[in-house]
This record gives sequence, C-alpha cells and structure tokens, in this order.
Amino acid sequence: MTLTSPLTDLKGVGEAVAKKFAVLGITSVGQLIDYFPRRYEDYSRLLTTAQVEPGPVTVQATITSVTGRYVRRGMHITEAVATDASGSIRLLWFNQPYRATALKSNQAYYISGNYELSHQRFAIQNPSLELVSDFTVNTARIIPVYKETKGLTSRQIRAAVAQTLPVLQKLPETLPLWLVAEQQVVSYAQAVAAIHFPESSAQLEQAQRRLGFEEVFQLTLAALLNKQANDHEVSVAVPFVADLAKQFVSHLPFTLTDAQRQVIWQIYQDMQRTEPMNRLVEGDVGSGKTVVAAMAALMALAEDWQVALMAPTELLARQHADTLHKLLQPLGYADRVSLLVGSMTTKQKVAARAAIAAGAAQFLIGTQALIQDSVDVHRLALVVIDEQHRFGVDQRKALQAKAGHMPHVLSLTATPIPRSLALTLYGELDVSILGVKPAGRKPIITKIVSPNSRADLYQTIDQELASGRQLFVVCPLITDSETLNLNSAEKVYQQMSHTDFKHRRVGLLHGKMKPADKTAVMAQFVAHELDILVATTVIEVGVDVPNASIMLIEGAERFGLAQAHQLRGRVGRGQDQGYCYLMLSDSKPPGRRLRALESSNDGFRLAELDLELRGPGAIYGRAQHGQLDLRIAKLTDVKLIASARQAAQKFIDNGEDLLHYKQLAHTVHKLRAVTNLN
Repeated sequence: MTLTSPLTDLKGVGEAVAKKFAVLGITSVGQLIDYFPRRYEDYSRLLTTAQVEPGPVTVQATITSVTGRYVRRGMHITEAVATDASGSIRLLWFNQPYRATALKSNQAYYISGNYELSHQRFAIQNPSLELVSDFTVNTARIIPVYKETKGLTSRQIRAAVAQTLPVLQKLPETLPLWLVAEQQVVSYAQAVAAIHFPESSAQLEQAQRRLGFEEVFQLTLAALLNKQANDHEVSVAVPFVADLAKQFVSHLPFTLTDAQRQVIWQIYQDMQRTEPMNRLVEGDVGSGKTVVAAMAALMALAEDWQVALMAPTELLARQHADTLHKLLQPLGYADRVSLLVGSMTTKQKVAARAAIAAGAAQFLIGTQALIQDSVDVHRLALVVIDEQHRFGVDQRKALQAKAGHMPHVLSLTATPIPRSLALTLYGELDVSILGVKPAGRKPIITKIVSPNSRADLYQTIDQELASGRQLFVVCPLITDSETLNLNSAEKVYQQMSHTDFKHRRVGLLHGKMKPADKTAVMAQFVAHELDILVATTVIEVGVDVPNASIMLIEGAERFGLAQAHQLRGRVGRGQDQGYCYLMLSDSKPPGRRLRALESSNDGFRLAELDLELRGPGAIYGRAQHGQLDLRIAKLTDVKLIASARQAAQKFIDNGEDLLHYKQLAHTVHKLRAVTNLN
C-alpha cells in the first residue's frame, strides 16, 4: 500500500463505498490520511459497571444475555446485559437487529457510549463494542469524529484510516529538520498518526501544535515569498502634489479624520516609489475608505495615468462611480470617470473600451471584468480593489503584461481583521487601519426582538417611516425553504406590501434578479421612491443610502457576527439616528453573538469575538475561500502565529531552497496563488 493506492485496496471499501468517499474529495490512501477529524469524543477512561454515572462512559465487561424484539411502528430494540466483577449494566440498540447474533457470549468487550435514561431505566444507548485488544478503533480511547456524508459514517472512516497506519507511520518529514528541532515539535508522521488515533490528551495536543504550526508556517511563507517577489517588481513613481490634495480636501463637505490623513500620507509615500505599493486599508463600516481611494487616484490622474477600481458587485461599482464622480467634480476630473459593467449594452461597452484604450477614460470603475484581455489599460498606474476581491499572482502578471510595469495595488476592506489574522493572512501586505469614524456619526442602536413583539416593532418602524426615513429588511433566504423555518425575502415582501405596510412603497432586491432590475430597484430606493427595501445580503457591502435609518434583520441568528455587523453598517450613514433590529426566528433566548452585536458597535472587538466563536480554521467563513481555511491552528493562538511567522522569515533569511522540500514546496506554491485575497 502507498499514498497513491486507491481506496478500494482497503478492506470494506468496495466501489459503492469508494463513491461515497469521493463525495468528500477522498479517492486515494494519501487523501484519506490527510482527512483530519473535526472533533473528538473522549472514551479513554475505563470504569467498572459500578462506577458508571450518566454521560459518556467506557466499561470492560462480558455479554451475559442478548434479546431482540420489534415494538411500535416497526422499531427494533436489541437489549443486552454486560457484566464485570462489580456488577451488571444494561445496553440498548435501536434498529440494529444484527447485534443479537453478532455479540459473542463469554468474551471480554470494551463498551463505549452514553449512559442515559430510557423508559425510566438507565442504559448505555447505541454503544460501540470491540473485543479487548491493544489497539481499539471505536472504544476505550479518544475517538476521532470526522465530517461525514450521506451513507458514510465516522465509524466507517475510522475503520478505513486504521488500515493505513503502516503507511501513515512512514510519512516523510515535511519541514526542515532544523526547524523541527528548533520548535521542539514531534515529527510529521507522529503528528498525523496522533491526530487520527491519539493515545492521550497530551499526545493529541502535541499533534495539534505540530500540524497547526505547520499550517501557519506554510501560509505565512507563501505570503512572505509573494511580498519578496513583489518588492523586486518595478512600478511607476507617482509624485505627490500637495496643492492638489489641499484643493480636494477643501471641497469636501466634511473634515478628514486624523486616521484618514495618516493613511492617505502612507499611500502617497508608497506611490512615489518605483517599488509597487501593496497596501490594505482596513476600516470599519463608515470609516471613509472611498475618500482615501479617491485621493490616491487623484495623484495618478493628475499625471495622465489610469486607475482601475474593482468592486465585487455591479451594484457597488455603480455606486462607486456616482460617489467618485461627485468627489472629483470640483477639481474638473469627473469626466475622466468611466463605468464598465456586464449589464451595459454592447454599444456602451464598445464605447467604454475605446475610451479606455485611447486614454480618454482614466478612472475605470467596474467588476473584475476591467482587467480582461478585451480591455486595453496600457497606462495603468493604480488598482483599487474593494472588499476582499480575488486578485492574485495571475491577475498581476496579466496587468503587468498590458502596462509594461506592475501597478500599485490598494485594497480596501470594511471587515475588521484581528491582528493575529492580519499577520498570518496578509503577511505580504502593508496594513493601514482607519480606526475612527467621521465626526457626527452616531452609534447605531441595536435591539434583539422576539417574534412575539413583531406588531409593536412594526408600529415603531412605521412612525420612523412617517417622519421621512427609510427601512432595509434583510432576509437569509430568497424563497421559502421546506426544511428551514425562516422568513424569505419573497414572503416578507408579499406580507409587507399587501398587509403590514400596504400603505407604504415596498421594493424587493435579491441576487437572482437581472443586473438591470437590481440597479433599477436600488435607484428607486436611493431616490426615495421606495420606503422599504426587502433584500437578501446583496446589500451587505458598500450600499450607501443616507436617508435609510432603520434595518430589520430577519432570522438574525442565522447570520455570522461579522456579516450582521456589515449589514448594520448600511444604516445610520446620514445625520439621523440609525436603528438595527435583530428579529429572532423563534422565542428561544438569543446567543452570545447577538448579545455582542446588541451591546457593541466596535467592529474590531466583534471581529475578535467572531474569530473566537468560529474556532480554528475559518479565515473567511465562505466556501469559495476554503483553500485558505486552517484545519488545526487556532487563529486566537497568538504565540503559535508569532513563532510560525518568525520561522518563515528565518527560512527566507537563511536562503533556504524551497525545492529541497518537495511537500512543503507543493503546498506553498498552491498557497501563493490564493493568499492575496484582498
């Protein structure tokens, strides 16, 4: 057996079972070994039957009697008695009739399961049994629990993994030996063996530390190598013109915050150099990132260079175009702003591309389509990427080929990132933080609401609407679900427009609508031709309607902490007090996440809590970014992250040749293509 052997080489894995493994992305022995448990159940403490108390237990006993019978509605119950020197205990299995013939009398078994009350009598329910031996898989140990799929249980996965132990124990080392010794971690083979079948809690901790360290080391090394490569590229030096910056600021209807001034100065210093800027501006919702981007673009426009701003959605691209047009109007640069999005007519797109190629259109705003082959941006000096848009190595090379140089890159995100995460994920970026909101912004008042109080809430909302304000209603689903008891956007829209708010103008917006229809509905809401906009999370990022002072989030417990905070940032952007109501799906007490949202408007504090609640791995919490999620390391483990980062820097400083470490090189190469997710 080798790492490339098919799963069908394993006992109990025929073609049908192999297809179920394939659903989990497992087709070879190597992929099975690399499929780590998601959690563990500790059945390692061996008790006598007399010591057993309710909860998870393991006993060593002999089966003295077994009976099986059918009860109501065809349910089958197998009942057995297990005996040791201290007494006896009852075992129950539901709908497992084969148990009666499979159990052997007068044989010593390890029996593990939950000891709990059933029909007024205690029993170990649906226990796992194995004959007493030196190595067990399902009993008398810390038992790994894997992510399952239909027709494939953790028990089956454990049985398959157990057969790979001879291969697993010979896995080659994946880190430099000097690093293994320096960090005092166990070998890769020992760690992987213990992550699947730990002999003790201490051994499991050692395995998790080794594998967690390696994950962060690989990720950080990839980011640092990207930074090193970027530093060797050549960009265009864009001079800073102080008078132009002063003119721009003088026409703003507000005063820049100190944080904005500091970040803008950092950007100007970056852009004056020929080394390409690669800066991330991180600011909570409403902290003024668009103005920062406009001031950065202004210097490039003044030198007749082009700037591309890429937004994740057409809706946001159009809004950016409107905002930037207004900001640049007083300085005479508004006519250089050009929009290019998919919903434009063919004639409009052709005209926009021609203007871009001729250099007449200098500030290009759109989605990632801006950097496609058909768009000739040969005088591109600056790329602004809004909201964690994928923009990696391949896209940079494509732009470099067009322009003949590497453009400066400015990334914007309204998702506050904990320092530990920023150090890990954004090792290749210079990070600037806009930690202060513009003067006059009032904290949004957030309240958790039970469905029983819906009528009272609607009265409160209607009073706000009567005074001229507007309402966002955000729903977790577009249409009703048979399995989830949640209000969908379509259902809420029908109820509000025909019943509860039939005297108000109600609109509907969701991701399945055509781009032109979405734009039209949003334009109506911005123009206050609608009082209420019922939407999905399509409005999460960037939508700016200063007159919208109220948000109602339906099924609020279904939203992540960071996402709900982002949504909340859509209101309270004008002079009026903003309100956010978190409507629960049922009358159960709200959890810690919603309580935190209700009590705090600090995005950075909430980001730390979000990271803590989500546990190890979830860097973005979105499926499309799964390649970056960590399986073992906890991003709250600042000490581990610092050690891994120092080690990655030392690897580079020592002049280590990555190609000497085959597995490490393979993983880092993949990560280099996806670490720059800005």
